[in-house]
This record gives sequence, C-alpha cells and structure tokens, in this order.
Amino acid sequence: MKGLENKKIFVTGAASGIGRATAQRLWNEGSNLVLIDIPTEEETELKAMFPERMTYIQADVTATDGLAKIQAEIDKGVDVFINNAGITRDATVHKMTDEQWDQVIAVNLTAVFKLSRMCAIKMKEQKSGVILNAASVVAHYGNFGQANYTSTKAGVIAMTKTMAKELGKDGIRVNAVAPGFIGTPMVRKMPEKVIAMMEDKTPIKRLGEPEDIAAAYAFLASEDASFITGTCMNVDGGVVLG
Repeated sequence: MKGLENKKIFVTGAASGIGRATAQRLWNEGSNLVLIDIPTEEETELKAMFPERMTYIQADVTATDGLAKIQAEIDKGVDVFINNAGITRDATVHKMTDEQWDQVIAVNLTAVFKLSRMCAIKMKEQKSGVILNAASVVAHYGNFGQANYTSTKAGVIAMTKTMAKELGKDGIRVNAVAPGFIGTPMVRKMPEKVIAMMEDKTPIKRLGEPEDIAAAYAFLASEDASFITGTCMNVDGGVVLG
C-alpha cells in the first residue's frame, strides 16, 4: 500500500484476532506500530512477532491511567489511529443489566470518542492524519441479544461521519470498517452448527478472515485512499444483502 512505510500507527485491541492481523499487515507494510491492549499473556507473542518497529502499551481504554499512557505516546506523534478494541456482553433487552450496557458503551463508544479526540487535537497541529474505527454490519440491521453492541456500532458510524466533516479541512481522514462474520479464534471455537449458520447467511458462503479486515484497514490508512473519508466500508461477504 502506498505511503504506509515508516508511518506511526496505533492499534487498540491488538493482542489477538483482527487487531493482531492488522498489526501484522501494517508491520509487513513497513509501518511503526504502537500496539495497545489490556495486560495479556499474548504480549510476549507480539514482542516475538515484531522484534523491531513496535511499542506495546498495556492499557485499559476505559481507565484514566490507561488513557494517560496512550495520550503520552500520541503527544510524540501519530499518523494513523485504529480504534479496533471492542467487547460484547450479550443479553436480550429485558434481561440486560445496567452493568452489561455500561461496559459495552464504555469500551466500544466512549473510548473511541476519547481516543479520537486525543488524536484530533494532535493531528490538527500536524495538519494530517487518519482515524479508523471498528463498526459492524449489525449496526445496519440490528442483532438479537445485542442492543448494547449494535447501539455502539451505529454510534461509531455516526461519529465517524461527523468527525470526517469536522476534520477534513485539517487534512484528517476518518473512516469506519464494518466486519461481517469473521473467523477469529473466538468464533472458530463456536459450535459447528453456529459457524455453518453464519456461512449460510453469507452470499460468499464462508466466514471472513481477520486478514480481510486488516487489508481494509491498511487500504484506508494508505495514500491509495487519500480521497476517501466519512465512509463505512462493509467487509462482510455480502451478508448485509440479506
């Protein structure tokens, strides 16, 4: 991809799944990585995978001290920031607790806002930058048992469009990526009948791979996407077609 070499790129939720695949793709493109996740045993693996051009920050994106660690690194410069971290706490509306609602909102929406605000301030000084946010195809059509999750992802899409309008004049592009059914390690552990259902709902008749989402992030981060902002790219094998 054009223009990714030597760029300083932050990825939250980088320890596994889509985050790790994104880190690998960007590292292969020659980028300098700042990988962010909660304390995890996967940190050792990441340091072995990326022996150079990588900084790892142990941080909870909902915690004041975690945000302070990230802010300190952003202050040193940021070319691209990928808000990839996300969680689920599924339950139907009449059974969903305040805690389940609040936890998902905190990680998937509030943290995206706070981190994007940090980036916007720095990027406005630089007159350049890219912010990429993790949405989901369920933002478009809802999903049983996920009132909290779908609300955050719809909010992310709206926030992305608003930030794109506000920041474009400063040379800052803001886009979102909406994955469909992706074969992350967590999904691959699901019962075979559940995976088969996902595949059947997808016109391409297979799950996506984390590398498919990583490719979308890499493209949108690159100069090849220099005239793309305020969009939500569905990477879903056509599942939104119904």
